[in-house]
Amino acid sequence: MKILVTGGAGFIGSHVVDAYVAAGHEVVVVDDLSSGKRENVHPEARFVQLDIRDPRTAELIAHERPEVLNHHAAQMDVRRSVADPIFDAQVNILGTIGLLEAARRAGVRKFLFVSSGGAAYGEQQEFPAPESHPTWPVSPYGVSKRAGELYCHYFQTEYGLPYVALRYANVYGPRQDPHGEAGVVAIFSGKMLQGEAVTVNGDGKQTRDYVFVGDVARMNLLALTGKATGPVNVGTGIETDVNTLAAKLLAVAGSSSPVHHGPPKPGEQRRSVIDPQRAAAEFGWRAEIDLDEGLRQTVEYFRQVAGRR
Repeated sequence: MKILVTGGAGFIGSHVVDAYVAAGHEVVVVDDLSSGKRENVHPEARFVQLDIRDPRTAELIAHERPEVLNHHAAQMDVRRSVADPIFDAQVNILGTIGLLEAARRAGVRKFLFVSSGGAAYGEQQEFPAPESHPTWPVSPYGVSKRAGELYCHYFQTEYGLPYVALRYANVYGPRQDPHGEAGVVAIFSGKMLQGEAVTVNGDGKQTRDYVFVGDVARMNLLALTGKATGPVNVGTGIETDVNTLAAKLLAVAGSSSPVHHGPPKPGEQRRSVIDPQRAAAEFGWRAEIDLDEGLRQTVEYFRQVAGRR
């Protein structure tokens, strides 16, 4: 089938594109390269450099008439969303509405929307959180992702456009940006391989659900043909605190980097872990790469990147 992937030059999106191409699908990638990289795009995918808010993106969708629209493009920095909630809403809410409307007009058969399994829930009351958990996000980013889900639900109800909202846990793996604000695994890996000091925010006992990017890409493949719609958690259901993560990475990297503790980040969730049972029941998906193996593959990737410099 023909699939249009927004954000397909980014960390997660490019792995999804790889999985689609490997499965024999025709893939069109739309990315403005504000954070993605052209070299991430699979050579067999067609690439168009466009902002999702550009009217030409809707024209492209009308021309290409993809069967599936996979929407990975986003303003994904929680701290930037706090500093500039209007920009966050312009990209994540208005951008998503524009794509939904273009998809409806072009006769798209399914809309895959990338949401958040951490920010959308806010401070959790259940551990791990199922999809039925209350959604009270504590950042504009979380609000915008939840709003995107609600607009998807509206377009499904009103226009019959089926959607799946993929609520990702903390995704890590090769190609993640080691210099950004997000992606603690990539940031720590980059510094440890250089022997630089690593800073853990707060006491390091805050937990996250770390899911390997290859497993996430596989979920995007299964979502093409699965019959279920609505929100689906994409995580492991396992909590790992930052202190444990740092210790594992030091061992894998063979690094002696000192680990310091800095001030906690304002508004950071203390515990975040999501329940993947619906993904298993409805799509036959389970995370297959455990944390130790995923960290090994990730550190090896960054080691190779450093060796090419």
